Amino acid sequence: MNIPGSRLMGTYGYSSPEYSRGGELTLKSDVYSFGVILLELITGRRAIDTTKPIDEQNLVAWAQPIFRDPKRFPDMADPVLNKQFPEKDLNQAVAIAAMCLQEESAARPLMSDVVTALSFLSVANDDSNRSAPAPSIPPSE
Repeated sequence: MNIPGSRLMGTYGYSSPEYSRGGELTLKSDVYSFGVILLELITGRRAIDTTKPIDEQNLVAWAQPIFRDPKRFPDMADPVLNKQFPEKDLNQAVAIAAMCLQEESAARPLMSDVVTALSFLSVANDDSNRSAPAPSIPPSE
C-alpha cells in the first residue's frame, strides 16, 4: 500500500538491502528484517553496535563470512550461554538466519517456510526434553 505523501522508514541495520539501496519493498523485505532479529537472538549482539571494533559494528556484515564455515557457528552463540546448548540446534538456527539474510530477495525463503523451519527446531527440542520432568507450578493461594 502506498499512501500519497507518506514514506516508509526503515531502521538502519534491519532494513533489507533492496530497501536500503532504492526504497524498494518486496515480499521478502520483512524476511530479511526477521533474519536480523534472529541473528541478534543467536549472538546476543545488537544489529548495529558502535562500541564494537569497526569490522564488528554491523552484525550482518560480521556474520556473513561465518555463515560460510559451519565449524565456526558455535563461535557465534551468545557468550552468556557458556557453550551450553545443543550444537545441532544452533546450527539449524544459524542456517535459518543465513537463509533470511540473503542479499538478493529472490534467494530468501518465504516467511511461511521460515516458520516451518523454526517449528522443526522447536519439535526437536520437545523430543529431546521429553525425558526431563515438566516443571511444576505451585498453586496460587
